[in-house]
Amino acid sequence: ASLRKRSALVAVAASGAFLYGCLHHLSTASAAPEGSRGVATGTSPPAAGGVGGAYSYFGKFKIPHKDQVFFASEHCLGIVNLKPIVPGHVLIIPKRVKPRLADLTPEEISDLFASVVKVGPRIESHYQGTALNIATQDGKDAGQSVPHVHVHILPRRPKDIEPNDKVYDMIEDWDGDPKSTKPRGKLEVPPDSERKPRTMDEMRAEAEILRKLFPENAPTL
Repeated sequence: ASLRKRSALVAVAASGAFLYGCLHHLSTASAAPEGSRGVATGTSPPAAGGVGGAYSYFGKFKIPHKDQVFFASEHCLGIVNLKPIVPGHVLIIPKRVKPRLADLTPEEISDLFASVVKVGPRIESHYQGTALNIATQDGKDAGQSVPHVHVHILPRRPKDIEPNDKVYDMIEDWDGDPKSTKPRGKLEVPPDSERKPRTMDEMRAEAEILRKLFPENAPTL
């Protein structure tokens, strides 16, 4: 395997140790100053001919809760994907718009990975998967396309992507910007012509289904 792929595997494996360290120091670590918290949420009044409601931001992109959010914890949200690599590919993001894991408080990091552990198995079961890819790119040079911490959760099945390591190239090529013209890698499956950004109606329908899997974590709509 290439150095990049080996690094991806090590990064995922190390996340558990990283979480343990955060939890261990949770009671002694200081929180970020209130002025730096930058929580990007709110409620929009109904627009002319439209529907208002709660919203958050994924980087600079406004995310209407009704259309894309299926899960909410104290510090994090689960959102359906604009350009899923496989069916059920979702993201867990902190409510604060912060680009790096180190920018989050220990409480946020704990909640982020606790949310991943909670969401992952239910997504896997719902999409009849047998395994999960869990990945994050911590910074632009690691392949992060939207400067907002996000964890990819991909339900996997036997032989759905071959060779299996190809998924790391696909995650690296993933781009959450709906206006992006970023070229796709030649290893991407399915081909780019079949991975167009989904419509809001398609994402809303999936979010409505997935919310039923998490009644105890229903987002504000």
